[in-house]
Amino acid sequence: MEKVIFLDRDGTLNVEVNYLHRKEDLVLLPGVPEALKAFKDQGYKLVVITNQAGVARGYYTEDDVRELHRYMNELLAEQGAEIDGFYYCPHHPEHGIGKYKIQCHCRKPETGMFEMAEQDFDVDKASSWMIGDKLIDIEAGRNYGVRTVLVGTGYGAGVHEEQKKKGDFPYDLYANDLLEAYNEINRKTAGNL
Repeated sequence: MEKVIFLDRDGTLNVEVNYLHRKEDLVLLPGVPEALKAFKDQGYKLVVITNQAGVARGYYTEDDVRELHRYMNELLAEQGAEIDGFYYCPHHPEHGIGKYKIQCHCRKPETGMFEMAEQDFDVDKASSWMIGDKLIDIEAGRNYGVRTVLVGTGYGAGVHEEQKKKGDFPYDLYANDLLEAYNEINRKTAGNL
C-alpha cells in the first residue's frame, strides 16, 4: 500500500489568486518545493485534490486546469518535487453553468476525488494525510478517513484563529506553512513508531 499526502492547491501550494487558471499568475508559496521533495524522499505519493468552481462558472475550461497543472509540475519537477496525481472538481451546485451545475460527489467536502485517486494509488489511509488551508479541506480529509493538517497559508491562519476562539480544532495538526506541516507530520509519525 502507498502512503499519500493529499494536498489542496490554492492557498496551500500556491498563492491564492481568485480563479487561478493562467500559468503567468501561478506563484508557488515559499518552501513548497522543498516540502514536497521532503515528502517524496520519505516515500509519500503527492496527490492534489482541488475544487475548481471557475470551470463551473464559465471563467475558464477544464483544458485550462490541466494546462496549469502540467505547468505547475514542470516547475516542481526541476526541484524533484513533482505531483504524482492531480484531481479536480469542475462542478458547482448553485453557480454552475450547463452540465457543470450539479450536486456532485467529487466537490470537497465530499470524497469523490479521493476515490478517483484510489483508481491510481493503493492508498494506505492510516499512513496518509490531507493538507489544506480551509475547513472544507479538513472535512474532506476526515470524511475520507485520513488525518489532517490545516496550514496557515491562504485562509488558514484566520481559520485557526477562529477555531482557537471556539476551542475547537477539527484538524489533527496546525502548521504555519507546508514545510512546517512536513516537520509536524514527521514528528507525529516518528512518535507513533
